[in-house]
Amino acid sequence: MSDASMGILYVVATPIGNLEDLSARAIRLLGEVALIAAEDTRHSARLLRHLGLSVPMLSLHEHNESARVDQLAERLAAGVDIALISDAGTPLISDPGFVLVRELRRRGHRIVPVPGPCALVAALSAGGLPTDRFLFSGFLPAKGSARRARLEALADHAETLVFYESPHRILATLKDLGTTLGDRDLVLGRELTKTFETFLEGTAAQLLARMEEDPDQARGEFVIMVAGIPKADAPDGATVEADALLGALLAEAVGIKQAAAVTSRVLGGSKKAWYARAQTLKDAQRD
Repeated sequence: MSDASMGILYVVATPIGNLEDLSARAIRLLGEVALIAAEDTRHSARLLRHLGLSVPMLSLHEHNESARVDQLAERLAAGVDIALISDAGTPLISDPGFVLVRELRRRGHRIVPVPGPCALVAALSAGGLPTDRFLFSGFLPAKGSARRARLEALADHAETLVFYESPHRILATLKDLGTTLGDRDLVLGRELTKTFETFLEGTAAQLLARMEEDPDQARGEFVIMVAGIPKADAPDGATVEADALLGALLAEAVGIKQAAAVTSRVLGGSKKAWYARAQTLKDAQRD
């Protein structure tokens, strides 16, 4: 249990673009706390100036977060209220703060969320893909091989897949999405709540072609939403079309894993199910 005399850490969501999205509660608390822990104090200083606030700030980012825990815990223990903010959106959601919040909660400090803007939720609310279940995987790895491996690991999920991506890697990521997930429906939320906010829909190949034709569409920060795997899985007996495709691939000495991946991309369904079917067909060829 936290001591009533101790300070409170407020986890405050800040705008992802449009400054009007900052709640009245967030503005009030940012003006009332004695200290603001900010991802980038120079960036957050502009927000405070816009609000007409002058509050001491302390940097808290991925490189110094662990080292800041004791310092902030001491301030809270002394009764000082602190706000935690990131450069944009909700702290901890692909932003710093997890280490701090986890450790402060373990020590019995009170943590209070002040909800507001979040690119993930904003994108899903307007993207048009299923939202009853979704899997958020943050930023994909920067290196192509690791990125494709992550996508392969997520390929069999039925939930809508959601990622963040930068303009520097969006083209490479779209290529890898096409390679690993095939022609699934994609929606890209670009520059959400900002002047050039755009939602782009299509397959990975279609969106890649659009960006190569119009490079302006590849600018800005992205939320990538991908439809989950089609519900129809390979039945025990599969289909004539599926068996013909698998058989042709196996006849060309394509490995079972690769044959299953190709069939999944072409016909939909789980790669695991197609792998099992391909194994059955290969075993039958040996008999």
